Parts: sequence; structure tokens; C-alpha cells
Amino acid sequence: MDISSARRTSTETPAPQAQGSSQLGKDEFLRLMMAQLQAQDPTAPQSSEAFVAQLAQFSSVEQLAGLNSMMESLLVAQAANNQTQIAGLVGNDVVYSTDAITLGADGATPVRVTPDANANDVVVTIKDESGTVVRTVHLGAATAEGLDYTWDGLDDQGQPLPEGEYSISATATDAQGNPIDVDVGASGHIDAVSFDGGVPMLVIGGLKIPVADVVQIVEPTTSDEAADKEQP
Repeated sequence: MDISSARRTSTETPAPQAQGSSQLGKDEFLRLMMAQLQAQDPTAPQSSEAFVAQLAQFSSVEQLAGLNSMMESLLVAQAANNQTQIAGLVGNDVVYSTDAITLGADGATPVRVTPDANANDVVVTIKDESGTVVRTVHLGAATAEGLDYTWDGLDDQGQPLPEGEYSISATATDAQGNPIDVDVGASGHIDAVSFDGGVPMLVIGGLKIPVADVVQIVEPTTSDEAADKEQP
């Protein structure tokens, strides 16, 4: 390649990049319709029916744009309303489904094991963070109302385990040995509500619990109410 060719190549201006939107709004629609009217053949103008049809299409586009804006406003208002309602749960006691328990200096997190029907035998299995089974407990029979269980922090050999996070699951069978679904839940006091990442989470004892895992919300009993219940 000679010097003149190289010079022309180096000074060439790159082709401009296409700009615009992939969406057709009402302004773009009007520009397209005006360009069509200006470019039409005077000897064979567009029929009035086609022009009315285009105007009807423009009206539909404008209405859809307004509807979209209205829906966005409604979604924002609904999200704000949901956050306000969830924030109002602070201070209440809650029962929630969980597969995690914490073993601390004061013992393990109490849980409630609830079979879907009366069970002949309920078995609780506890695993450490690596997924290894460290404890298996037969709780015996249980009604559909459930029963409370608090792990003593010992493994199957009776040795104490270190503090930390563990997982818990439960299975159950009826008198004929058929399996029964079991829900494992815990209770706690809602200390705060977190909206990290736009997802509401209930802060209970340092844990963040998804609102979807909540089974029951109970207003805390005051000391005066407790005293009234104790009176005959």
C-alpha cells in the first residue's frame, strides 16, 4: 500500500452510529404519519378511511402511554403501602417456618414441630454447617397441634457441640408407617424490619426472616393482661 492510500485511510471519518429508540412513542408516531402525508402521491392521496384508522391508532398509543404511567404510579404507591404495613409489625411476636437453629451460650433456639396430621412417631434430625448429621431424636407421637422441642446441644454420643448455626428437619409417620408432612417453626419478637435489596425481612433475635416464612403474628401480652389472666 502506498503512502497516499495510507493517508486517506487514516483520515477517514468513521460512520456515525445509529441513534434512536427501539420503542414507538406518540411523538415518533406523529412524525411517521406526517412524513407519510408529505410523501403521498397527490394524484392518488390516501383514503379518508386509512387516515381515520391511523388517527385511531394514535389515540390508542396515547392512551396506552397514559395507562403505563398510571400503572407505574400505582406500583410505587403499593410498594410504599406494603413497606408501611410491614414496618407496623415491629414489636409483635411471630411464629415462622425455619430450617435453622442457633446454638449459643444459653442453649439452642426452641422450635415447634407440627405434623399435618396425628403422627405415631416424629423424628428430628440436626446437621452442622457442613451438612453432617450430628443428632437424631425420636420425639414419639404428636398431634396435629404440634409439640415444642429444644435441642440440648449434644450429639448422638452425648458430647457437647460448639456454638454456631445448625440446620434442623423433621419427618413423621402414622400408625401404618405412612409418611406425614411436618413443619418446623420457631417463635420470636420482631425487633426491626430490613428492606435491604428491596426485599422486606423481619429482624428477630439478630436473624433476618423472610416475610413469606411467617406462619402467625401475635400481639405481645402486656404485664397487665398477663395478671388479668392469672386472676380467677
